[in-house]
Amino acid sequence: MRFPHPLTLLVGCVLVAALASHVLPPGEYDRRDDAATGRRVVVPGTYHAVAPRPVTAVQALVAIPRGMGDAAAVIFFVFLIGGAFTVVDETGALRQGVNWLVRRFGHAERLVIPVAALAFALGGVLDNMKEEIIALVPVMLLLARRLGAQPVIAVAMSLGAAAVGAAFSPINPFQVGIAQQLAQLPLLSGSLFRLAFLTAALAVWIWGTLRYAARGRTVPRNGDGPGADAHSLDGRRAAVLALVLGAFVVLVAGVRRGWGFNEMAALFFTMGVAAGLVGGLGVAGTADALVAGFRSMAYAGLLIGFARAIFVTLEQGRIVDTLVHGLFAPVAHLPLGLAAVGMMVVHALVHVPVPSPTGHAVLTLPILVPLSDLLGLSRQVTVLAYQYGGGLCELFTPTNGALMAILAAAQVRYEDWLRFALPLLLALLALGAAAIGLGVALGLQ
Repeated sequence: MRFPHPLTLLVGCVLVAALASHVLPPGEYDRRDDAATGRRVVVPGTYHAVAPRPVTAVQALVAIPRGMGDAAAVIFFVFLIGGAFTVVDETGALRQGVNWLVRRFGHAERLVIPVAALAFALGGVLDNMKEEIIALVPVMLLLARRLGAQPVIAVAMSLGAAAVGAAFSPINPFQVGIAQQLAQLPLLSGSLFRLAFLTAALAVWIWGTLRYAARGRTVPRNGDGPGADAHSLDGRRAAVLALVLGAFVVLVAGVRRGWGFNEMAALFFTMGVAAGLVGGLGVAGTADALVAGFRSMAYAGLLIGFARAIFVTLEQGRIVDTLVHGLFAPVAHLPLGLAAVGMMVVHALVHVPVPSPTGHAVLTLPILVPLSDLLGLSRQVTVLAYQYGGGLCELFTPTNGALMAILAAAQVRYEDWLRFALPLLLALLALGAAAIGLGVALGLQ
């Protein structure tokens, strides 16, 4: 049995969301401006019924272009970064770099895979790296092919490792940072506790990736195209790779200063043009490579927009808050330890209709922090439940546009990804539950 095509799956989710607006009672929380985060957050205890606004079939279809409009900054970022890396690829620098790396380490996937995974995990730990990975998929596919690994390993080394790093991060500003602000906890509090479980989580993910790579090993393939058979990096292509590395250094600094997708897109467009000129493509060759890159990213951009349309439909039907209220209400009646683990499970469910980590936080934590106070549950543990539940959900939910786009770029079927990721996801959820249980027992503050 095969899963439906990703576009079919996402359109089906939009229609299910529209149908749910006819079945579920509409409701909303009041919202207020929060000075600590600069965002609008819900006011706990204010959930109330509102006038129904069921979504018709026509409105559900209109939600698709609306979703693409809402995600426009992300989609155009994907186009521009895809074009930039296609330019870099056309220079032959990526193939030479990957071939040099594999020769250097003697085709040792037991060394290359952990190093690559840890590099992407660091991006997740520091900056919640997600959409930025889309353009790096060709590089990871080259690396996987040269190692004799299946394409799913390329996704596991990149997006998978980054998602695990983000979920267990002690410093990720888009997850633990904003969650601790909403919970009125000192920033970076509980970092040593989180760091210990981050180490364990990455060990589980890398072990699973190595094991799957060994079981599905194929004959290693050499790269093709310009520079594929070169024995060492020449000066021109080394300069191109230096430009790429420099762009990522600037990216990290820019994100720390509040850059959004528009600024990041401009950075990578500039990098692509510079790489084409330095790499010897000339003005016309650079422009042709950019266009080819835009074309290759069209499908990935569509998936991001279609995924966003699901949330647009739920919001239009006024049932997002209904789902949150209905899912979290039963948690209050559980024993303390089970309530904490139950929060993690419910966060995983909530993250399906609300795939934005920041949007998820500002919607749920203002409700759960007062609830945890009433239950006698540490606020730090409440933040852990949000991190582990919502963060790990990024590994499988089809509403995660970046996941669907990366799978499409790597030509990995969704069901093949689930076959690889689900056993590790369950192990990581068990690890998260153990961390939450230990936090409750220790009274983690």
